[in-house]
Amino acid sequence: MDSEVSWHEDDSSRTRELVTGVVSVDAKGIVTMWNAAAQQLLGHPPGDVVGRAAADLLASGLPASARTCLTARTEWSGTLSVQHLDGRHVDLALRAFPQRDAHGDAGWVLITEKPHTAMERPGLRNTSDALRDWTLSQLPIAVSIHDYEGRVTVANVELLRLLGMREETLLGHRLDQLRAGLLCGDMARAVFQVLRTGEPVHKEVSTRSPGETRPRTWSLLVSPLKDPTGLVHGASTAALDITETERARWRLDVVNEASIRIGTTLEVVRTAEELAELAVDRLADFAAIDLLDPVYSGEEPKPGGPADATAMRRAANRSVLDGCPEATFKPGELSLFQEGSPLLHSLASGRATRHSSTGPKFPDWLAENPRQASMVSTFGLHSVLLVPLRARGTPLGFGLFARHRNPEPFDDDDLLLAEEITGRAAVCVDNARRYTRERSTSLTLQRSLLPHQAPKEAAVDVASRYLPTGSQAGVGGDWFDVIPLSGARVALVVGDVVGHGIHASATMGRLRTAVRTLADVDLPPDELLTCLDDLVLRLDREEEWDGDGSRPQAAGDVGATCLYAVYDPVSSRCTIARAGHPPPALVSPDGTVEFPDLPAGPPLGLGGFPFESAVLDLPEGSLIALYTDGLVEAADQDIEVGIEKLRRAVAAPGRTLEEICDAVLGQLLPDRPTDDVALLIARTHALDSSHVATWQLPADPAVVAVARKQAVERLSSWGLEAAAFVTELVVSELVTNAIRYGGAPIQLRLIRARTLICEVSDASSTSPHLRRARAFDEGGRGLLLVAQLTDRWGTRHTVDGKTIWAEQTLPQGL
Repeated sequence: MDSEVSWHEDDSSRTRELVTGVVSVDAKGIVTMWNAAAQQLLGHPPGDVVGRAAADLLASGLPASARTCLTARTEWSGTLSVQHLDGRHVDLALRAFPQRDAHGDAGWVLITEKPHTAMERPGLRNTSDALRDWTLSQLPIAVSIHDYEGRVTVANVELLRLLGMREETLLGHRLDQLRAGLLCGDMARAVFQVLRTGEPVHKEVSTRSPGETRPRTWSLLVSPLKDPTGLVHGASTAALDITETERARWRLDVVNEASIRIGTTLEVVRTAEELAELAVDRLADFAAIDLLDPVYSGEEPKPGGPADATAMRRAANRSVLDGCPEATFKPGELSLFQEGSPLLHSLASGRATRHSSTGPKFPDWLAENPRQASMVSTFGLHSVLLVPLRARGTPLGFGLFARHRNPEPFDDDDLLLAEEITGRAAVCVDNARRYTRERSTSLTLQRSLLPHQAPKEAAVDVASRYLPTGSQAGVGGDWFDVIPLSGARVALVVGDVVGHGIHASATMGRLRTAVRTLADVDLPPDELLTCLDDLVLRLDREEEWDGDGSRPQAAGDVGATCLYAVYDPVSSRCTIARAGHPPPALVSPDGTVEFPDLPAGPPLGLGGFPFESAVLDLPEGSLIALYTDGLVEAADQDIEVGIEKLRRAVAAPGRTLEEICDAVLGQLLPDRPTDDVALLIARTHALDSSHVATWQLPADPAVVAVARKQAVERLSSWGLEAAAFVTELVVSELVTNAIRYGGAPIQLRLIRARTLICEVSDASSTSPHLRRARAFDEGGRGLLLVAQLTDRWGTRHTVDGKTIWAEQTLPQGL
């Protein structure tokens, strides 16, 4: 870049130096190159000038001719006043040539020197010729001038070096007449086009020199040479090698493409496949991605690091050949690597390595895997990159990239590019692994809190489904439950907690436990939802602030919706209350589907709003379909559309409950639902008079014996003589307590379902409690006997009083 010419004056012993500075300015007027000669002229070092606006160096404005040429993008020559580093103004002779940079943006190349008067250079006879010679010989751009017939009249040193020709061989000839090869054909065609049209030509040309494995890229500019009348008399050419700039731009494009193509999902294997696909498209002929076995499964890598984790699992294969015949392992196949192997060494050290078939370490790399050695021989793999996948200091696996169709071996730039895209992929793999682990934990927690199998109840037959979301949001808080209640009744519950992830699953577990606890107290549906609403408010307050008064990291509003229904098979009535939840679908035995207009109620967690219950009469054989909103709002469809699809899916007389569940999910949900879905379908049964016996009793102690007799007779008619002894004791105790402590009217009821249920109702709201009688107490032992002789007992409050009940397990076969 630096050039200088010296001569001695005739009349003195002083030596003068004439230096030629070369400056490059981009399209925005920013200095991008400043050679040493320019520093000698103006005193500014390159570090102070490069990156600054070229206009900052001017001591005065641009001449009008310069502004005209700047606008028209034509060559300009003249004198400019420029500021020296010491503050003085220096007049410089300058020539400006338009040039495009590596990105195709317009820029300028400036050639400048300090002008001298004729008295200062008596040894020069033709200053213009000398300046031209110095410029052409020192300019780092291949330059030539052609006459009107395309013959070369001037060629600088850089062009002669590029074409590999001597000046006397080139001058006077057209480029298309020469067999110089590199660039000659493209330059000749461009010169003739300019001579014919009078318009400049700028293009990028890619050529490959003999012996070079990579093509080189040139920026070629051919401009017409016109007289003042506009007549074309010749053409000038300028060629600049921009290979490295183009390579850098290409690498940047690949890295940007990697950020778009890799990590589109939170799936470990798919992320590895995306890395292999990009590598084969832009870098290699074959790519294989191996992951540590725990990473492949979405688990945490072993804490001992890769030295202990020699088991790898192939995650992806990609090749320019159909079927990936070069692959020695199939996707999902496990491979074991010996300790100290090059692959594990690369993974442990975190350093990528490059191997060539002619290199000394290539046989060592193949020695550990004879199958790989066979593939190398078969397909001619000549260049290999081994790049470890590491993220956050944790080894995850490695990528193998090979070439066999592309004759160019990998170089250091390829290795750097492979490290860059693999590093980005490693972060995505680790993110996918962490997501997979959290999702698996949430799903395990979610499923552990849901019923594992449908309970067998006399009141209903049930079938259920739970589908976690297929999106990246994580497992949600949807749940369902079937809770047996006293009197052969059953509670059907479905709910949905706001949010996703472990926090939502944990909250769902707390709410489900609370619902079961409140159901054991036999609260009516509206009262149960009121208590549940208070619980959600308390949970929200607990999570709002930590004990030290600071906001917790995972704080957020706790909210949920819920529908609670109680079905009584004796009365065939269903009492339903809901808290911001979609209404159930009711299917009559003839297939008619309706969505009853129930009081909506607010979502849980708002507080201060009442909940109301509705009572529905359901014929035996009716279907009740309870669901969460993810079912009817799937695929972002309108909820009315989802409701209509659900109506058609459940209206199918004659199908089993399992078939109906499958039909509902198949017709309403996409392959990857965007929200969790819980579905619970129940078919009702009724207990008629053959299963229920009821007696109204007066408040007279003498009626106790009559009640025992009636109960034993009914058991005999049911074939349950084996349960008569215990039933007599239970009837005697409960009826006696109702007469002694309760109030009329008194009712005794026996229900034969999956268990034998004895109920005594009275008008008093006072609940009995279990206590142990002391040695000389005359009472206090009856209820203890009932608790010990039956499976369970309890109290159910009603609007008219209370009901004391006790259940016995029926003998097998009855």
